[in-house]
Amino acid sequence: MLNAPAESPDRPLIGIAWMLATMFWFVTLDSTAKYLMQSYPVVQVIWARFFFHLMFVALLMGRQLPLQIRSQWPSNQYLRSLFMFSTTVLFFIGMHILPLTTAATIMFLSPIIVTMLSIPLLGEKVGLRRWIGIAIGFVGALVVMRPGSDSLQLSILVVLAAAFTHALYQVFTRKLRSRDGPITSLFYTAVVGAAVTSVIAPFYWEPVVALDWLLFVFAGLAGCIGHLCLIRAFRTAPASVVAPFSYSSLLWATLFGFVLFGDLPDGWTLAGAALIIGSGLYIFHREHRLKAGSIR
Repeated sequence: MLNAPAESPDRPLIGIAWMLATMFWFVTLDSTAKYLMQSYPVVQVIWARFFFHLMFVALLMGRQLPLQIRSQWPSNQYLRSLFMFSTTVLFFIGMHILPLTTAATIMFLSPIIVTMLSIPLLGEKVGLRRWIGIAIGFVGALVVMRPGSDSLQLSILVVLAAAFTHALYQVFTRKLRSRDGPITSLFYTAVVGAAVTSVIAPFYWEPVVALDWLLFVFAGLAGCIGHLCLIRAFRTAPASVVAPFSYSSLLWATLFGFVLFGDLPDGWTLAGAALIIGSGLYIFHREHRLKAGSIR
């Protein structure tokens, strides 16, 4: 079965490779969406991202679909899917205006916010040093946003809200991992987004050029493949090993942003990214040592 757990020894290098592939596909999705939003309404692009994601997962499940979509915790699956939908809406709206690299940098706050939310939602304890890491991460975000300057745009605050909802999505993914299989969760990831946008999108629909249909389908495929790679990454190696490599998305975002849109990050964005990434890596390091029992 697709959801059957596979017990195998950790393979860190392969897990890292899966995470690098994950970031490539996620930034590919973002770049495709940003390109399409130059010609089509945001809601139409979001519809394609979720609808075709759902279709690809349904094809992957095949005849096992009726069994695979049965969740042991459906209310939390729908809530998790709602957070994913909210993240996509907020991020796409912000990314429509912001350079791709700036939007990606703000989203780096998600793992840091997860550490904060793990206290009330997962009952975890966070020590003083990790709180310092969290504070440094938010200082980095302030460097990127520059409050009080002309560069602080509403779109940056929208992406900051996306980082928060994405953190909630990750927390609920942690809560569900012992209840439902990965393919079941992959299916529910797209359910709310596909359902809501299928109702709303017809009111904003713009005729799609034949070749652009390929990009609409590709957006859903990229999102689906990205989540599949993410599942493989965390099943192949410990989270503490692969999670820091999510920051490789900054490289992809910089490359795609320059090649497709002529954008390059300014010094403030790079400085803020350095602080956010540094604090995130420190938090991952502390969590890894804590789980290993080498610190308290």
